Amino acid sequence: MSPRAAPAPLLIACALGIERLALRGMGRGGPGGPVTVLRTGMGPAAAERSVTRALAGPALRDAAVLATGFCAGLAPGMHPGDLVVAGETRDPRGSVPCVRTDLLVKELARVAPGRTVHIGPLTGSEHVVRGHERSELLTTGAIAVDMESAATLLSAVRAGARPVAAVRVVVDAPEHELVRIGTVRGGISAFRVLRSVLPAYLEWHRSLLLPRR
Repeated sequence: MSPRAAPAPLLIACALGIERLALRGMGRGGPGGPVTVLRTGMGPAAAERSVTRALAGPALRDAAVLATGFCAGLAPGMHPGDLVVAGETRDPRGSVPCVRTDLLVKELARVAPGRTVHIGPLTGSEHVVRGHERSELLTTGAIAVDMESAATLLSAVRAGARPVAAVRVVVDAPEHELVRIGTVRGGISAFRVLRSVLPAYLEWHRSLLLPRR
């Protein structure tokens, strides 16, 4: 009998130190296989460089990739602590469809009861979006924006065919505009929410090994 192939690893990419802190402990892996958390640095260029370099190595060449961290909500009625599951990520270079979003929505609702989970397009930006820019992006159909997810997933699929997804926690919304990212440290619930949803990421990774029904 031939030996069973090892499960593909999972690469979780985030930009900020506070996001990496929330993801502490993920490196131990889970039922789907080994997990690596990569802090890319801020902005699409940094995300592209870091993810491309990480996936070039033999350990992560076949890894599934999940982009996570904080984002700005675009739709009225969104609140800090809400969750965004990207149906696709977009930037001027194109769009990338996400995989098994139904499973992510289900698992996020399970591990973070009471939190609203939004699903829709997640768009990329090269800078923090405020004011009228938020309204303009909403007209494109996007429901949230961040600086790294689109670049992360585009870099991932350019490096080879693989499952990809993006989950973000809202820290900034139309009626709750963030003055500075440091405010997150001062009591916004996003850090606790991000930490609480880690089991959903592991279940998404595990589900990739199972046949779709």
